[in-house]
Amino acid sequence: MDRPIEIMVLDDEAIVGARLQPSLEKAGYTVESFVDSREALKRLREKHFDIVVTDLKMANVDGMEIHRFAKERSPDTVVIIITGFATVETAREALQSGVYDFIAKPFKISHLREVIEKAAASIAESRRKKGGEST
Repeated sequence: MDRPIEIMVLDDEAIVGARLQPSLEKAGYTVESFVDSREALKRLREKHFDIVVTDLKMANVDGMEIHRFAKERSPDTVVIIITGFATVETAREALQSGVYDFIAKPFKISHLREVIEKAAASIAESRRKKGGEST
């Protein structure tokens, strides 16, 4: 049996995690939510997440730093940036640095779930290929 996709949700607005976590868990994902970027960074040191959904602008550690750290620890981690400060420049910078998607706030949960489902399908396919390889 495939292990569930593990997702970190990080946003300094508690309502974002409070709304996203139940929706994603209902879809079968394992989700941990954080409002403090330092706590999220600490957790990233302890655990691998398949997908990280992070706000861009936060106190202490911003979303791009979270992205870089997550990718250094695990290059296969998919990072999705959500932000209320979306500009063409920030979106371009994020996507060029390997962010999977860049979503402007306010967004519909259904739209973010679609992006996560697409990323999860890609992760599951990658796992199947790795599992099917003989050593």
